[in-house]
Amino acid sequence: MLIIENLVKSFKGFRAVDGVSFRVEPGEIVGLLGPNGAGKTTTLRCITGILKPDSGRIQVGEYDLARDETSAKRLLAFIPELPNPYELLTVREHMKLIAMCYGTLNLYEERAQQLLERYELKDKANTLAGTLSKGMKQKLAVMCALVHDAKVFLCDEPLMGIDPKGQYTLKSDLMRLRDEGCAILVSTHQLDTAERLCDRVIIMHKGRVLTEGTLESLRQYAQMEHSTLEEVFLRLTEESEQELTAEPTPS
Repeated sequence: MLIIENLVKSFKGFRAVDGVSFRVEPGEIVGLLGPNGAGKTTTLRCITGILKPDSGRIQVGEYDLARDETSAKRLLAFIPELPNPYELLTVREHMKLIAMCYGTLNLYEERAQQLLERYELKDKANTLAGTLSKGMKQKLAVMCALVHDAKVFLCDEPLMGIDPKGQYTLKSDLMRLRDEGCAILVSTHQLDTAERLCDRVIIMHKGRVLTEGTLESLRQYAQMEHSTLEEVFLRLTEESEQELTAEPTPS
């Protein structure tokens, strides 16, 4: 459902993403993990089309993002880490705008009402987005992602700022979407959540994929039987950092 091949993105000579390749299949939740600066958000922004990669291929469903951008994006939904809603649109107007853009206006009324109730924003339906708290803006971003018929969900720290009940609701919705055959990629620093939520994880470091697999396969790779994802992650990224530090500097 989502295929990334040899993705490269540089900023002023610095390679933020350096030859990244991975897949997310229908019916799975994949965690995208890594320290700050690993290239996770840049990768997600390239997939959404916010950033244009220097090279590489991005396929969403059967569509190549570079060749058929509109069809590829029609399958996508993106929950950003820092939502930036239109301040002078209400909560309900945001969802209606998204439904209009994706051609699902016929389903809008029922879905919008369900989402407002599920994420406890019914009393804020006609409130301007600019007046919402950070957590409410995050919930609005979630509802906009869920209001149309996306098949691939990209989530960049989607739980940040949301209250515990809202987090539980979002995780339940992501698992439901997975069971319905959607492909879901979640970037997060909450490793305990990733351990419970994700079917497998991809660990990035310094712009590259360090390793990927299920928790059990990563335990075997790190030779850390019965360890938590957090413990395995710290071991692997620390070892990678030491290896990079030990590499001789080219003359």
